Amino acid sequence: MTRSTRQRSVTLQERWRFLVEGTVQGVGFRQACRRRALELGLSGWVRNLDDGRVEVQAEGDQLPLNELRLWCEQGPSEARVRHVRPCQMPITGADWFEIRH
Repeated sequence: MTRSTRQRSVTLQERWRFLVEGTVQGVGFRQACRRRALELGLSGWVRNLDDGRVEVQAEGDQLPLNELRLWCEQGPSEARVRHVRPCQMPITGADWFEIRH
């Protein structure tokens, strides 16, 4: 890989936060989200918020991040997603995807 190729792939990296609203706690959302993020090769984390929403922060290439956003709009079969609020964030260099408590 040449230096310019490495630089180009680094610039494609992004980090996004998705605030997921609806019936998204107690339905396996975090576990399913982690599984999907790992399948897509993304890093970051997912956690429940006290107000009933789920927060997802993920980083990686644009296309897999968009796939995760689309997945969050549906969630696992038991979830009833009302809205996903995306927000771009600074990259942190995370190297794994975890469930936070």
